[in-house]
Amino acid sequence: MAFKCTLCGKGPHAGFSYSHSHKATKRIFRPNLQRQRIVVDGRTQTGYVCTSCIRSGKAVRPSR
Repeated sequence: MAFKCTLCGKGPHAGFSYSHSHKATKRIFRPNLQRQRIVVDGRTQTGYVCTSCIRSGKAVRPSR
């Protein structure tokens, strides 16, 4: 399974880490994903959801 949000598709991005001497080394910026049970197309499923989708209300939790 790819490290992506199931709702918005947010995934990792490549970039550089800069030291004090400004030497660049490659790194990966990963999104903050949480494993949750969510409702997608009327069905309950488990998926990885980014915290921005949780805060905005896009991630609908199933009712008990």
